[in-house]
Amino acid sequence: MPFNIEIKASVRDFAEIRKQANRLSDTPVEIITQEDIFFNTGDGRLKLRILAPDDAQLIYYTRPDQNGPKRSDYHIAHSPDPENLKRVLELAYGIRGVVKKTRYLYLVGQTRVHLDNVEGLGNFMELEVVMREGQSDAEGQEIAEGLMASLGVERGDLLEGAYMDMLEKPSRA
Repeated sequence: MPFNIEIKASVRDFAEIRKQANRLSDTPVEIITQEDIFFNTGDGRLKLRILAPDDAQLIYYTRPDQNGPKRSDYHIAHSPDPENLKRVLELAYGIRGVVKKTRYLYLVGQTRVHLDNVEGLGNFMELEVVMREGQSDAEGQEIAEGLMASLGVERGDLLEGAYMDMLEKPSRA
């Protein structure tokens, strides 16, 4: 199963972190509107990411809920029929919740830098170090920590869990 090393952090100054990401990025920013529909599962997380009426990704992943760099194992299947797939999954598993966001995607080496504006939560940054064959978790963690420093992300900014988990918390800010 493919894997990456991830971190998630809250963002204090969205304009500043976008400026730093633009400076580091190998490509121009890509702005993506995403709707992630999470389904009830016994293990891991299952979400349908709708990108357009005819474009979706069904993503299953497992990842420990801890702050700092962590391994995420995942599998992605593409679908040209998001609404029908959503209905089938809803009937089979039930919908846990929905996360809507605008994502600013930057590519820095083998890392996807996501700057996210999440409806109902605010602004966040995610790093996904896409691991290559033969690379260790430690190598991915080193890359993630180097990028954190370059982007001005401090240890106190790090978060655990997924946006869905944060939306479910009754005392969210």
